[in-house]
This record gives sequence, C-alpha cells and structure tokens, in this order.
Amino acid sequence: MAFTKINIAEQSFNPFELIGKQWMLISAGAEERWNTMTASWGGVGVIWGKPAATCYIRHSRYTKAFVDDSAYFTLTFLREGHRDALNLLGSKSGREMDKMHDSGLTPVFVDGQPAFEEAELVLVCRKRCCTEIPPEDILQQETLDKWYDDQDYHAMYIGEIVAAYQGGRA
Repeated sequence: MAFTKINIAEQSFNPFELIGKQWMLISAGAEERWNTMTASWGGVGVIWGKPAATCYIRHSRYTKAFVDDSAYFTLTFLREGHRDALNLLGSKSGREMDKMHDSGLTPVFVDGQPAFEEAELVLVCRKRCCTEIPPEDILQQETLDKWYDDQDYHAMYIGEIVAAYQGGRA
C-alpha cells in the first residue's frame, strides 16, 4: 500500500471522533525493536508555532519506554473494520507477545517510524516535550478516583507533527 504525504494544516477532521471514538495507535522504536499501544486520549493543535499532537501514556505501559527512548513517535489512525486489532493492541502487552503481528495488521515503516498498512492517517511526531502528570496537579478528586485508583499515572507527550500521510483505500 502506498501512503500519500499530506499537509496536516490543510486537513479537516473531528479530533473527538478520530481520537476519542475511533482510537489511535501510539508507536515508537526502530525496525528491529518497537512497540505500539491503543489510545483514546490525545489532541491536535498548535504549540510553539508548530502543528502538534499530544498523547498520554501510563507508566505501566511497555510502549512508554519506546517513546521515552525515541526522538519520534507515530500516531496511526486505522480505517474502519479493525476494532478487534485495536482491542488486542490496547489490552495485551508487547512484553509477552508479538502483538503487532498477532493483531492481523501489517506493520510498515514510514520515514523510518512504525505504522500500519491499514492506516487511513499516520502522523509522524518529533518528541518536543514529556511531562509527568502528578496526582497533586489533578484538581478534581473524582478524576483521581475514576482514573487512578491503581495510582498508575500518565505522562503527557507533545510531538511536533513533522509529517502526515494518508493511506490508500483497501
């Protein structure tokens, strides 16, 4: 499958639908060793004068070490019909299995970064910032109670979108 490079600033999409309902894959690493995870928290916008994406990764996630050790990460949005793969990639750990291949998806590398052939959109992000979200900075107790009863907090990553690719239709 061929990806077409696009100008992300010229695209129109609903991030609430794309991220919050369709979900995305956060991937990082090199061809010889990488990992991915499903996420439904994130955003897109502008920061420091550049197009940017944010994503959030819990400390317990195997993918976090790959993002921490990489200068880049990708956000991959799959075409419809891959909910089972997204569920698997979000519930199983790459520590115990080769979930990227077991998912039924086809791994590819775009600009040297991991993604999947089944993508409708791939954002290649250069890591610009990583910050912890400590519990004392979460202002509502109900948020702590609902999302962090296990004390597995998130780190927030801001990535400059350095390239965007549209996937072909299957």
